[in-house]
Amino acid sequence: MHKTLIVTNDFPPRPGGIQAFLHNIALRLDPEQLVVYASTWKRGREGAKATAAFDAEQPFTVVRDRTTMLLPTPRVTRKATRLLREHGCESVWFGAAAPLGLMAPALRRAGARRLVATTHGHEAGWAQLPASRQLLRRIGESTDTITYLGEYTRSRIAAALTAEAAARMVRLPPGVDEKTFHPGSGGAAVRERLGLTGRPVVVCVSRLVPRKGQDTLILALPAILARVPDAVLLIVGGGPYEPELRKLARETGVADAVRFTGAVPWAELPAHYGAGDVFAMPCRTRRGGLDVEGLGMVYLEASATGLPVVAGDSGGAPDAVLDGETGWVVHGGGPPAAAAAESADRIVTLLQDPELRRRMGERGREWVESQWRWDALSNTLASLL
Repeated sequence: MHKTLIVTNDFPPRPGGIQAFLHNIALRLDPEQLVVYASTWKRGREGAKATAAFDAEQPFTVVRDRTTMLLPTPRVTRKATRLLREHGCESVWFGAAAPLGLMAPALRRAGARRLVATTHGHEAGWAQLPASRQLLRRIGESTDTITYLGEYTRSRIAAALTAEAAARMVRLPPGVDEKTFHPGSGGAAVRERLGLTGRPVVVCVSRLVPRKGQDTLILALPAILARVPDAVLLIVGGGPYEPELRKLARETGVADAVRFTGAVPWAELPAHYGAGDVFAMPCRTRRGGLDVEGLGMVYLEASATGLPVVAGDSGGAPDAVLDGETGWVVHGGGPPAAAAAESADRIVTLLQDPELRRRMGERGREWVESQWRWDALSNTLASLL
């Protein structure tokens, strides 16, 4: 394999699904043949310290830009082309096609023979607006391959591309580390620490933003508690929506049945999944389709942990669920009361039926092991590069 330059705004220690996606694949490529050009996570001493510590642990070269938001400006483009030449890279992987893929022509002129741009959920939003749609079209014309997560994102992004560029699209979803996320991942210790031992636990692991649907789960709690009185909702993650969610829990009268953990270190996430009996995240599409779930890796991580899942129908989230086999897909949008009622019904059914939970959890684990392993997905990228 020849040397590859990864150009990305999304890379750890900055938290998030795209960041984890890129890092997991990068770890499975030849480290001697890899250079990562990424933005800086946070300004200030603590951010610099965390970034430096992370980079020092990587088996490949990481070059950080001084900016916290990497954009295809002339300065950034010059630096990317300089790195390409200095390290003798022949291929480029744009961690997110929009907008960094706009640098593709300059990198091609600098000597890149293969250029691959990965799309996530936000490119599907770009495809709906005239100005950004034209930029996405330019990215498709100037790269060799645009990858997509699933059929939802493919169909929307392809509509913005030329027919020739659309024909070159290849599916490259994120994967799951089945050795990290597995049944018996330490959930009992988390339950004990949080005082939840013996209680039915509905867990949601995600950033706290309106699209994810944690508010729907809080609104569903009265109906859940009416039938499963000792149930508790465990909300794992941090984000700007937390104050509103806490307020909603108080106003709904269920604050005693909701636990907020705040942001959790990556190494502790598998145990927090394992603390649940059911995983639920009834995500919804917002802003006329501009704020949409690209895939929803949390459902697959929950399945790998052996949990049945209740997923929202936003964007590509249903691609991460075998409806009726590994869990259920519910309507995340629409009237809040209706969405909450449907989520409550599915969650209660699972909490009251241990055999159904076991069957769906085992099917989910089996599906992850056969279709969503990182090794196979990284081989796909390596062949594209």
